[in-house]
Amino acid sequence: MPLNSPKRSRLVDQVIAGLRSQITSGEWPVGSRIPTEPELVEQLGVARNTVREAVRALAHNGLLDIRQGSGTYVIATSELAGVMHRRFADADPMDVAELRCALEASAARLAARRRTEQDLVQLAALLERREEAWRSGDAERFVEADATLHTAVVSAAHNEVMSEVYADLGGVMRQFLRAFVGSAMRPEELADHGRLVAAIADGDEETAGAEASAHPFGPFGCRGVAR
Repeated sequence: MPLNSPKRSRLVDQVIAGLRSQITSGEWPVGSRIPTEPELVEQLGVARNTVREAVRALAHNGLLDIRQGSGTYVIATSELAGVMHRRFADADPMDVAELRCALEASAARLAARRRTEQDLVQLAALLERREEAWRSGDAERFVEADATLHTAVVSAAHNEVMSEVYADLGGVMRQFLRAFVGSAMRPEELADHGRLVAAIADGDEETAGAEASAHPFGPFGCRGVAR
């Protein structure tokens, strides 16, 4: 529905909030191109300048990337994620790997203590989806399936701050995972996460933490990140 416009500044804020909601809700996922400026003008019922200002504000905050001649793309789901994306885009992949491993090992131990039955059902389903994605030979599908499983492990820790930080790092992590998996997906290179999920289900904190950091840093685990 068109937005009311008692004040231009307030209207811009309304448009920014509406566009941000499309991003955070997943309606416009990371990597997707948002509707064109004329399409947004028609959808929102506001002036072109208002849409342009709102899009530029979200680009400045790191959620959108305006690419001349191509369109505007979603690159992060929150302002903090946008900052992290810009700050760590050129970081050493091993630094990113070490941070990921530290977060996941701690989360796995907490998940073994706090997981619910719903968490376990989800983890089992995502583990199977990850293995199916690997068997498909589709690298992008596998990256997303692997990242989703790891995110679910962190969520099962039921630590809101940890989950938020991990989610905000998600875009950076996916970027490096894509580089590591490449196009060759050989069966012997798949890190087995079945033992990790089993340890969480068994409430075995020590094993869960060890499994979260025991795999070779290849599709996708943690050991071997030391330089």
